[in-house]
Amino acid sequence: EVDDQFAALLESLEAGGEGAQPVAPEGFRGELRPYQLRGYAWMAALTRWGFGVCLADDMGLGKTIQAIALLLQDRQSGEDRPSLVVCPTSLVGNWAREVARFAPSLKLNVHHGNRRSEGDTFVRESMGVDLVISTYGLVRRDLKDLRRVRWRHVIIDEAQNIKNPSTKQSQAVRRLRGDF
Repeated sequence: EVDDQFAALLESLEAGGEGAQPVAPEGFRGELRPYQLRGYAWMAALTRWGFGVCLADDMGLGKTIQAIALLLQDRQSGEDRPSLVVCPTSLVGNWAREVARFAPSLKLNVHHGNRRSEGDTFVRESMGVDLVISTYGLVRRDLKDLRRVRWRHVIIDEAQNIKNPSTKQSQAVRRLRGDF
């Protein structure tokens, strides 16, 4: 026996998913390819059901823009908490450019560099944006501040950076607080 919510999930899975052909969220600038639409719709559906997601498309197939579409859809559905992207330092600029290009309505804070905010200022600034972008190294160093925010999504880009569970970096990332 299952409760109503789980029964609805099982029915949805048996029917092959959410049904209608997925479309990019309103305000998304650009065109998602069919496989990107399916990836975005899959992430959105799993999020609605309360599951986390691992998107493991091959390199260059647009995982970043699929995640950006999910963040945009989340914001449009009334979610007001920020999300966090943790990525290698070399990808910080790429994330910022992709957000500006595909979802310019999303407010962004890059938490990087020696002028990054701390403490109450960091929390206040984070709560005033849709997305904070930071790096693996800074998660380890700034964990105390990063844990003060309950993130909507914690997006781990290039997750091979946390494959060794005994490293301080991996342990710090696992201590972040987020719904997904």
